[in-house]
Amino acid sequence: MQILYIGNDHQLIETLISSETEVVLLKTPMQAEKWFDKGGKPDAIICEFEIPGSNATSFFRFFSKKYGSKHKIPFLIIGKQANQEEIKRALLLGIDDLFAKPVKTERLVNRIKDLLELKDLLRSSSDNEQKIIYKTYRIPIIKRAFDITIALIALIISSPILLITILAIKLESRGGIFYASKRVGADYKIFNFYKFRSMYIDADKRLKELAYLNQYKADSEINLAQETLTDDIILDNNTFPYLIGDETVITETSYLESKRKEQDATFVKFGKDPRITKVGKIIRKLSIDELPQLFNVLKGDMSIVGNRPLPLYEAELLTTDDWSERFLGPAGITGLWQVEARGKSKKMSPEERKQLDNKYAQIAKSPYSFFIDLWIILRTIPAVFQKENV
Repeated sequence: MQILYIGNDHQLIETLISSETEVVLLKTPMQAEKWFDKGGKPDAIICEFEIPGSNATSFFRFFSKKYGSKHKIPFLIIGKQANQEEIKRALLLGIDDLFAKPVKTERLVNRIKDLLELKDLLRSSSDNEQKIIYKTYRIPIIKRAFDITIALIALIISSPILLITILAIKLESRGGIFYASKRVGADYKIFNFYKFRSMYIDADKRLKELAYLNQYKADSEINLAQETLTDDIILDNNTFPYLIGDETVITETSYLESKRKEQDATFVKFGKDPRITKVGKIIRKLSIDELPQLFNVLKGDMSIVGNRPLPLYEAELLTTDDWSERFLGPAGITGLWQVEARGKSKKMSPEERKQLDNKYAQIAKSPYSFFIDLWIILRTIPAVFQKENV
């Protein structure tokens, strides 16, 4: 291990020299600069705080600016007892450590070894990070051209329906014609998602108070208030382990089940939503409320076919490996789970939706994805007239 020592403490230098260390002694910063220019590259630098014509912190600034990017090596300062402010200032500059005289050579050498090991780990980690290829999704050119063509044709054909819907919404209730909400699409990109307004203007504020109507909420929940800990309750350790609070008791199995049901309720959907207007029921039934999303398609936020873009409060819960794959596919107006869900006699579970979303994200990478998109569109046309409202 080669150590560059800048200073004139010969006693310390003599103790540093051993079978495992070689010391290069230079007395001034100018000598050190010439040595580096000739190709010198030590394993570590030890610099006395007071050096001729300068000090250690000034030399470190110069060294870092001129050689820092090439020489990722430990830099240590040795001097008289420093106060906390001096130590803090030195560490903020990037100096690796400070030692006050008298210095124990063994401690100094061990510290250099530790720093060398740490810097090797950091360098290795940095190199590995640069090699990471982050998965992203970009709409293929053919799919993008198809999306624009279909969106323009659909807007032209549906223009009479658009005008009638705008008039009906305006006449029935006060508020804007369109509703824009923040949604998360491919690669977790956030955009404004457009729909015809089908609810009363205070719909968002009533979401919490109507949570009990959520179709994806668990059908039955654990009521902790009914499991109050009393003197006559029997804890059968042979059956289940119990979790006991100050005033409640619940089996571990029941607790885990309740947590699972909370996760299942990530998606929000009401069977008979009292927030929906009369016009809203009609345009939702016929999927007319979705037509403004064609403008999202033209903007490039979405495709005709893809995974449904999610509200922020749902997307932020879907960052685990099992769920996040859905965001490696395009956001779309219609998709696998929509055509599968319509007409079903039973509601689709979040788990089924997750599987279908992940499945489509995988399909989107396939060279045959365009033909599968056509198949989904053909299934969507009759599906919108089926009874089930999704």
